[in-house]
Amino acid sequence: MTTSSEVQKLIVVTGASTGMGASAARELARRGFHVLAGVRRDRDADAIRSTGIEPVILDITESEQVEALAARVADDPRALHALVNNAGVQVNAPVETLPMTEWRRVFEVNLFGHIAVTQALLPALLRGKGRVINISSVGGRFAMATYGAYAGAKFALEAVSDSLRREVAPLGVQVVVVEPGGVRTEMAARGVETANHLAARMTPEQDERYGSLVRANNTLMTAGTASGLTADAAAQVIARAVTARRPRTRYTAGRDAALIMRLGPLLSDRTLDRVLAANLRRHHPKGTAGRRGLHERLRPLWCGHRRENTVSVST
Repeated sequence: MTTSSEVQKLIVVTGASTGMGASAARELARRGFHVLAGVRRDRDADAIRSTGIEPVILDITESEQVEALAARVADDPRALHALVNNAGVQVNAPVETLPMTEWRRVFEVNLFGHIAVTQALLPALLRGKGRVINISSVGGRFAMATYGAYAGAKFALEAVSDSLRREVAPLGVQVVVVEPGGVRTEMAARGVETANHLAARMTPEQDERYGSLVRANNTLMTAGTASGLTADAAAQVIARAVTARRPRTRYTAGRDAALIMRLGPLLSDRTLDRVLAANLRRHHPKGTAGRRGLHERLRPLWCGHRRENTVSVST
């Protein structure tokens, strides 16, 4: 819980319109912080404004809005205790079919925008000996089919977090990564809608190659979200990362995330390919060539070559 010395310190939460961001803003305000909640629209600001929550219009890809946020923080006499980099978009499509404009948009929001906000607020964080909380994903460690762009940006965010942590730890600033699994938010539903929109733009040849895969992934994503962690439960993990006296370098959110993070590094690449393909294959539309075809195409990958590079979860 928040100590009396932390009451009314500032917290910045980006992507606070809905989902984990909104829940985290409310939980941190309940614990006594003054939360600057980044939202993109006036109606989102009206919805989240409450005691301890001050909405700020913020698109993290717009430099003017990032600069305005930094000025707002600099003008406040209260110390900036934490920046929660939560804003994000989910875009799923095969690597071959995703337009380069979409690749760049995913990285602008899920990586470069976070770096821009972090750079802008680091002077305040250094003064207040605060911390940076980067919201990553299990996709920041393991990339499933159609997650190339999303996981690529999250992998990069994990790397940037490691580098930043080693740069600013001697200066008194802590850097923490939160890695959620399935969370019941609007983001996944928007992700399915986007995936369907992108799939509709595939050529007939691409649809033959990947159409069944995209539909199976959408079904899997919908099922995983429905059974996933609530946004409020995920917010509790974020609040723990914000308030812990000696936070871990990484926190998982949800049983699925914890299981994947423990078991994933123990499997070879080929074995993990087999496990993921088998899980996805159950969701392919029945009677489609893709359901059987994916199984046959992936069979050669199921040999037990040892993984060349393993990943361990830091604590």
